[in-house]
Order: sequence, then C-alpha cells, then structure tokens
Amino acid sequence: MDDLRPFLLAGIAVCVAILAGLGLTLLLPAGAPPQAPTAASAPVPIGGPFTLVGGDGLTVTDADFRGRFMLVFFGFTHCPDVCPTALEEMGRTLETLGEDSKRVTPVFISVDPERDTPDMVQDYVAFFDTRIVGLTGSDAQIDAVAKAYKVYHEKVEIEGGYTVDHTALTYLMGPDGTFRQLFRPQETPEERAKAIKAAIAAEPETTPQEGS
Repeated sequence: MDDLRPFLLAGIAVCVAILAGLGLTLLLPAGAPPQAPTAASAPVPIGGPFTLVGGDGLTVTDADFRGRFMLVFFGFTHCPDVCPTALEEMGRTLETLGEDSKRVTPVFISVDPERDTPDMVQDYVAFFDTRIVGLTGSDAQIDAVAKAYKVYHEKVEIEGGYTVDHTALTYLMGPDGTFRQLFRPQETPEERAKAIKAAIAAEPETTPQEGS
C-alpha cells in the first residue's frame, strides 16, 4: 500500500485541480463576456492587414500607418451617443498627449458601409478633431477588418430605418501594426494618454513611410 501512496496523492491532486477549474467555470454567469485581452493575454491575434477607403476615395492599407501608433475605433456616423463620445474623448486624448500626439494616428472605421460614404465619414470625424482619419469600404472590406480586430457589429432594424450594434472599445496598435492595448469606454482621456505615453517611451522612434 505504501508503494501506491505517491500515485494516490498525485491522482487526488489532479482531481482537485479539475474540480477547482469546474467550480470557477460554474461561478461565471451564463453569457458572461470574457475579459478584454491585453497584448500578453490575447488568445488570438488582434489586428492585421486591411484594405479600406479614405475620405478622398483612395485606397488605404494598414501599411500606410507603419512607424506610428494607431488609436482605432469602430463605429458609424448615424451613431446617437457612443461614437460621438468616443471621438470626443479621442480628441481629448490627443490634446493630453501634447507633442507625443505626433507619433499617434487616430483612426475611425465605419461599420455601416451601406450609408457611410468616404467623404461622409471624413467630414464626420473632422468635426471632433481634424487629425482623426476616417475610413470605410465595401461590405467585404469592413467585414474583413472587423474580423481581424475581433469587432462585433450587427445591423438592427428599428422603426424608420436601422442602427448598428458594435463593439465600443478603442485599440492601441504599435508602429509595427501589432496590438498593444485595449481602452474601455470608462477610461478617461488622461488615463489613456498616460498609457500611450508609456508605450511611446518604450518604443524607439522610427520614420513613418512616405505617404503615411
């Protein structure tokens, strides 16, 4: 019996670990959203190559932003509250960054290509801050970039038309195009600027590509 003791103890330890894991799972309410990922914890890559259309009607790709950090938000111009608030806070974040804002490109990507034309999107974002780049594209292009950034968006019919439900997070992407951090709606522009400054300080400055 003594010879079996180490194996019995090991088996008990495994069972306890499994039951603890199940207990944690059962404590989560049904439909509870997962924790927002960070660069270190994200189980799948966030971001990647995209091809969209700028306010001048010309093609814009992710490569055009290399050498700069990007602040990326997905929304639509008919959004009644979330998007205006997010864009206003994006502008305040840029102001708080001061000189460091020169190393950051704020980007707004429409998830409503049916209504949002390139010039409409650019005019919309310029109302909040002229430094914000407005992008849209075809249904396929928007679906592709939303999938890359793990952004939820769904058209919802309402009386007199439709609205679009969508993820309300802001993404910080590095100069190499990789995901760095998520900002939630409750975080202030001052908190965001502090995190961005830290990211900038840890990144050697590079020269943006021509035309970006």
